[in-house]
Amino acid sequence: MNVFVLSTGRCGSTTFERACRHITNYSSGHETRVDRLGPDRLDYPSRHIESDNRLSWFLGRMERRYPREVFYVHLQRDPRAVARSYARRLDPGLIMSAYAHGIYLYLPEDLENQAHEVALDYVQTVTANIELFLAGKPNKMQFRLENAKQDFRKFWDRIGAEGDLEAALAEFDVAYNAESGPYPPSGG
Repeated sequence: MNVFVLSTGRCGSTTFERACRHITNYSSGHETRVDRLGPDRLDYPSRHIESDNRLSWFLGRMERRYPREVFYVHLQRDPRAVARSYARRLDPGLIMSAYAHGIYLYLPEDLENQAHEVALDYVQTVTANIELFLAGKPNKMQFRLENAKQDFRKFWDRIGAEGDLEAALAEFDVAYNAESGPYPPSGG
């Protein structure tokens, strides 16, 4: 069984993968195939956990490639917090710039005054795409960053993980890839 962590990004996807490194009966990675094109983009090894916010743009292809024996995690964080984080990340080549100037067209080049609005639109769009994709799928769970330790215990049980659960949970006390300060306190 493979595990795919779907998210908007900016919601703990790096931290989630760091916690998964303490699982011994699965491999794990964060954005490990972003440089691959075509079928190679989704060619993950068996019993692998992949955390990659860009998978939300490959959902149809994922359904074809992994029709069975897959578990999905919808990793979420307060949408306003995600939008605030993305509003500061408008550099060319990053997802917000691609969304604002590639998915949408003719938005002002200088988005400083609309950055939060565009970021919130991105978060709402990606979240809706993931929710619709996961509707009716039996092997899935919602994972809230605000309840990370509690939800990770559930995730651990759901996939039959083996390894060092306490070390995995400790990863949620570290703010990886964060602009400032630790994530909101996690339950558990």
